[in-house]
Amino acid sequence: MLSSSSRLRSLRPFVPGLLLFLLAMAPPPPASAVGVNWGFASSHSLPAAQVVRGLLLPNSVPRVRLAAASSDALAALAGTGIAVSVGVPDALLRPLASSTKAAAAWVHDNVTRYSSSVRFEYIVVGDEPFVLRHGQNFHPFVVRAAENIQQALVHAKLSGKMKVLVPCSADTFQNASTLPSKASFRSDVNKTMADLLSFLANSSSPFMVELDPFLSFQHNKNMSLDYYLFQLLSHPVKDGQNKYDNYVDASIDALVTSLTKAGFSDMDIIIGRAGWPTDGAVNATPATAQSFMTGLVNHLAKKSGTPLRPKVPPIEMYLLSLLDEDQRSIASGGYERHHGIFTFDGQAKYYANIGQGPKSLKNAPDVNYLPSKWCVVDNNKDLSNVSSSFSSACSNGDCTSLLPGGSCSGLAWPGNVSYAFNNYYQQHDQNEDSCYCNGLGLITTVDPSVDNCLFPLAVRTSAATSLHLTLPMLLLLVLWFCIVCI
Repeated sequence: MLSSSSRLRSLRPFVPGLLLFLLAMAPPPPASAVGVNWGFASSHSLPAAQVVRGLLLPNSVPRVRLAAASSDALAALAGTGIAVSVGVPDALLRPLASSTKAAAAWVHDNVTRYSSSVRFEYIVVGDEPFVLRHGQNFHPFVVRAAENIQQALVHAKLSGKMKVLVPCSADTFQNASTLPSKASFRSDVNKTMADLLSFLANSSSPFMVELDPFLSFQHNKNMSLDYYLFQLLSHPVKDGQNKYDNYVDASIDALVTSLTKAGFSDMDIIIGRAGWPTDGAVNATPATAQSFMTGLVNHLAKKSGTPLRPKVPPIEMYLLSLLDEDQRSIASGGYERHHGIFTFDGQAKYYANIGQGPKSLKNAPDVNYLPSKWCVVDNNKDLSNVSSSFSSACSNGDCTSLLPGGSCSGLAWPGNVSYAFNNYYQQHDQNEDSCYCNGLGLITTVDPSVDNCLFPLAVRTSAATSLHLTLPMLLLLVLWFCIVCI
């Protein structure tokens, strides 16, 4: 059986010696420019205080974007000086748009309460409300929700300390062409986008764009991987007089073109998310993720801007993401759950400069794991009908590492079934019944991990930790329901 320390050593970050030397010679990014996304879609999260004290502060992270208003995270960030952006989930857009009282309650509970000790920077309204797969579900609510939150901040005398933004996915403005000059906002978002741009301009707020380079790479088969990894191209993409040798510059200028066509050519830009996954798909590896992150951060540090905005880079950028999240939506692909620079338990997967410069990342110390027990297939049982148990375990757990190109895709039958059984078992706190699996499961104290395929061992969580996000959302939804029914 592998001890916890042995398991962690098997996950040491991918940092070849030559690359470390080059990183040491490269200039660090400006401390004010780079931050990280911190999401909470995990079945077993590290305590927020441990994330702040064990990861953010030791690695000198200057700013963080919270996916939602977590009371635990905000309390842990108090007094640290880390700049904080707080997200408003899509589920709250309708109630916040429909009621100024609901917006005032949200601001009071999640901003005013912490404003004396937390350095708030932005309120980010919505997850990605304009993403194509959502259709127009959130279009009627997102700008009004932002306006109501802005009004609540004014009444709380906090509007001068933070700005209200709305994140926009890259498919909000990109079309079938890869040429930035051909880009424009999608026709179905034009009316809402006009309202949003006016709102942002009136409050001197920047435009936040969400980039998904891996999804773009998957869809654009004619573009090389080097184009996405900031590798010097001998044949850059030509767009009139302009040349593009990387995806990020082309995406930024596609947005600049769209903003110019909409009449807002000078609006500042923030990259709200940009990252590369390490698992769950072909080309999703720690080595490739490290190449992308290193190229991205160093490119921003040069402050060279883009062909359409020379010497004017995005004012800030948030890397995706701090930690893996095993309950994140996989609508775009299983790789979405593996964007973490750190594993779910706070162990670095590769080198990235998130504020610490050329030094290696520091891992979360003193992680409190569940007992060293795993659930595997009982090979002494009749496995002729195991497929239904396998499907059930994957449907209710996380089997994205088994996908083609994933770290566990090489597992042969029945090893892949054991992986699924164990994932379900760990997600259910090692409850003995969760390893029953129609009588085909077996609890073992021998770590079944194989090479780079790590069978997870969950961290210990409390009921309070798992409820700290959902309870405030439920209370706000109840408040909104009461208001609209009066």
